[in-house]
Amino acid sequence: MAITASMVKELRETTGAGMMDAKKALTETDGDFEAAIDWLRTKGLAKAAKKSSRVAAEGLVAVATSDGKGVAVEVNSETDFVAKNSDFQEMVKAIATAALNVSNTDELASTSIAGKTVADTLTDNIAKIGENMTLRRMQSIEAERVVTYVHNSATQDMGQIGVLVAINGENTEFARQVAMHVAAANPQALSAAELDQSIVEREKNILTEQARESGKPEQVIEKMIQGRMKKFLAEVTLLGQDFVINPDLTVEAAAQEAGVEIVSYVRMAVGEGIEKVEEDFAAEVAKAAQG
Repeated sequence: MAITASMVKELRETTGAGMMDAKKALTETDGDFEAAIDWLRTKGLAKAAKKSSRVAAEGLVAVATSDGKGVAVEVNSETDFVAKNSDFQEMVKAIATAALNVSNTDELASTSIAGKTVADTLTDNIAKIGENMTLRRMQSIEAERVVTYVHNSATQDMGQIGVLVAINGENTEFARQVAMHVAAANPQALSAAELDQSIVEREKNILTEQARESGKPEQVIEKMIQGRMKKFLAEVTLLGQDFVINPDLTVEAAAQEAGVEIVSYVRMAVGEGIEKVEEDFAAEVAKAAQG
């Protein structure tokens, strides 16, 4: 029986299981919905699904490189205690290495590590450790060379912030300095041309309203806006920012001096964009005691 996307969706909504698990359950049971639910329960995936509603906003970002390609992968857990667990770290390292051979998160979830898919490996660890874990995202870049940097490192090549910088050129020491700059300055885009135009328009509208409140003539206002937008673009783009190693130069000017072309970059921080519910410690302990 052909397994359709709607069947997978319905099983996911009913059981809370992950997409890959739901699809596998339907495949194993030839599309029998009730049998698929039983299959998930038999495999212990119902236990994992029960924990899937809990927010996983901690975890690790891991980076890996090979032959001019670099990847950054975020794997989340509920607490930073798990992020410090050596078994969790080994799993994240293996996932990051596997990510070098795929192009997106869905492919990564289906990739095998140590004889099991990444999705199944996560599920096994959820059941073993008792915390929700998620493979949240991955990003990859390519160039002649890719250099990595990890901030707040938990162990080699993984920590709270992972940075990749892709360059054409040989000066990898300079590229590492740029990676450290990216970690600290958190630019929104490589250049003005790559900046989300909705961000540009929103900023321009705000600056226009601010300038008009000054009551100055329209031609003066236009020059004010141009100057302020130029400053804004310099502040939010990597190439336009003052280089933290030498603030007298922009990153772009420093790259030219170093004989390097910065092609792209990735900055990935654990939990960014996840809405995390804060609880006091007593409430957290009471919740853990209840299971």
